[in-house]
Amino acid sequence: MSLIAFLGAIETGLLFGIVALGVFISFRVLDFPDLTVDGSLPMGAATSATLIVAGVNPFLSLLGAIIAGALAGLVTAWLNVRLGILHLLASILTMIALYSVNLRIMGKPNQALLGEETVFTPFEKLIDLPYYWVTPIVLFAVIVVLLILLNLFLSSETGLGMRATGVNGRMAAAQGINTGKMKLVGIALSNAMVALAGALFAQIQGGADITMGVGVIVVGLAAVILGEATFSTRTIILATIGCVIGSILYRVVVAVALNADFIGLQAQDLKLVTAVLVVLAMTLPGARQKWAKRKSVKGAGQ
Repeated sequence: MSLIAFLGAIETGLLFGIVALGVFISFRVLDFPDLTVDGSLPMGAATSATLIVAGVNPFLSLLGAIIAGALAGLVTAWLNVRLGILHLLASILTMIALYSVNLRIMGKPNQALLGEETVFTPFEKLIDLPYYWVTPIVLFAVIVVLLILLNLFLSSETGLGMRATGVNGRMAAAQGINTGKMKLVGIALSNAMVALAGALFAQIQGGADITMGVGVIVVGLAAVILGEATFSTRTIILATIGCVIGSILYRVVVAVALNADFIGLQAQDLKLVTAVLVVLAMTLPGARQKWAKRKSVKGAGQ
């Protein structure tokens, strides 16, 4: 695998690390299975691309994408909290609706950004390195800032209330925590981060497309599970860092598998590789526990 391909895998891993952090909030912190991300990622991309083409500053377009993603998350949480619709079904309904919303935003199935300035343009002029180095460096800086802000939030009173809601909603409500509000805030925050990733994705690849969100939830879950399987999750800080590391590992493994000629995999095998990696990530922790238990039993027997 060439250096450019490797850095491309790191770049994509960092980008989907933001998605993994959003998925971590909904699935792990709130215990809320949210499929809205398949619609909020292209929504962030569509919003950012449309704003840039309209002459808006690329950095401000990111803010627009974040707000759009947060609104999408609020709709899902509102359907669940206020209307009593099952969380999984609520997120599916929102995801389906966002397909039409995204078409409305762009006015067409895709929006090109060729020749337009992006948030990476100033850094390409500032950092005296080839373009394939600049994007991963900028994304790494974004990830570090997001990790700091997210961990500060989850350590705050609101964040602790959100975590308590995910662990035991009834007990949290008995302690005076507004669990409905926690879900509204948490799902909005989750989809805001996913939409930010979509906006950055659009600016990196040079355009937004209506289908770019297909399978995002699987990639996000794969990153979270792989991070938990390979990295310590004893604290919330380590768990969030593990999400990013899991995303990078996932993309690197996929890139190695697709670039290894002796395996014979091609681009159309990406979904197959994804499914195999998710299965391995989900079974690895259990297999490791069984192996450790057998080892301890043998040690005790001797």
